[in-house]
Amino acid sequence: MQIFNDLSNLPKVDNTILTLGIFDGVHLGHRKIFEKLKKKAVLSNCRNLIITFSPHPRNVINDKGTLKLLTTIDEKIKLFEECGIENLLIINFTKEFSQLSSEKFFKDYIIDRIGIKEIVVGYDHHFGKGRSGDVNTLRKMGIEYSFDVTTVEPFKINDEAVNSTKIRKALSEANIKTAASFLGRKYSFNGTVIVGDKRGRQLGFPTANIRLNDEEKLLPALGIYAVEFMFDNENHKGLLSIGIRPTFDNSGRIIPEVYLYDFDRDIYNKNITVRIIDWIRAEEKFPSAEALIEQMQKDKIKGLEIFKKAS
Repeated sequence: MQIFNDLSNLPKVDNTILTLGIFDGVHLGHRKIFEKLKKKAVLSNCRNLIITFSPHPRNVINDKGTLKLLTTIDEKIKLFEECGIENLLIINFTKEFSQLSSEKFFKDYIIDRIGIKEIVVGYDHHFGKGRSGDVNTLRKMGIEYSFDVTTVEPFKINDEAVNSTKIRKALSEANIKTAASFLGRKYSFNGTVIVGDKRGRQLGFPTANIRLNDEEKLLPALGIYAVEFMFDNENHKGLLSIGIRPTFDNSGRIIPEVYLYDFDRDIYNKNITVRIIDWIRAEEKFPSAEALIEQMQKDKIKGLEIFKKAS
């Protein structure tokens, strides 16, 4: 896949079939659009292209806090490539860029500088300042500038349309299986193993503390999870704790840490990926270290039961 971060490096090709959007999650609804895009490009012998934006527009336009991401830009690049996309343009989304009207954006960027034969978008696609542009806007411009517009209906599971908002809600409620079914894969995050306070080792459950590669990445609800832990092409089973460690810590910091089954190696500074299999329980404050250890033993057994069912 060719990746372009600057329009000046992307050749103008009028037989381009493209789609554009944030595509946070790269979920099954997005993949339905990409499949249509690829098929049309092959049938017409055209270049396929995805246009996406970074940072997330809501984090540029809104001053009410950061929207956590289902997929960071690095994760999206990898997933786009896995989907068979040949060309990707990443547009730097700024406040100045956000002021472009839908028509001016399309004329200045796509018609004049990229080239287009057809655009493939979701049925509810919006773009431009204030999200004022929609499918009707595209159809009018298609008539004016001689390109086709294809819309794709939502991908549904049990009559429920898949979208990023629903995936965020599922993760916030620790509904891991629903999130995975909408995504078409296990939800995951990437990070680096760092030195912690080694309290887990003192309790007989040594853990790997993780610093996220991107602080804007969304973590699921606080709690304990069964996970796959990957590094150096190795895959290990483990338990993930996402929490503030209320039994010992009053700082309020949310810390992801993983206990690995039958594992005792130094993996500090390793780049890792954590894939979440299922939720085990909510985070709790225990009256003593002994009570916490007793519960962790139960978590360990519950985790093994989850892995057995998943295999």
